[in-house]
Amino acid sequence: MGLFSKMGQSADLVSGMSERLGVDLSDAVARDPEIEGYKYRRAVMRCSQCSDQEGCLKLQANSTHLDQAPSYCMNKDLFEHTKNG
Repeated sequence: MGLFSKMGQSADLVSGMSERLGVDLSDAVARDPEIEGYKYRRAVMRCSQCSDQEGCLKLQANSTHLDQAPSYCMNKDLFEHTKNG
């Protein structure tokens, strides 16, 4: 998979996971584009390093709602902090 494809897939996975967790990352970025935009970019970069993106794709394909990110999610702390913050 090429770099741009990998980054695009990672952005989709971050977006999909945030939707399933009820975390509005776009609202956070709109409130503070400089800081929250940086956090979003880092989330996509972390996701691109995940060794189980296939598992995440399957999880998201079979779930419309999640109470928490899976334990292997490299952005689990970010999602929990944003959801509760």
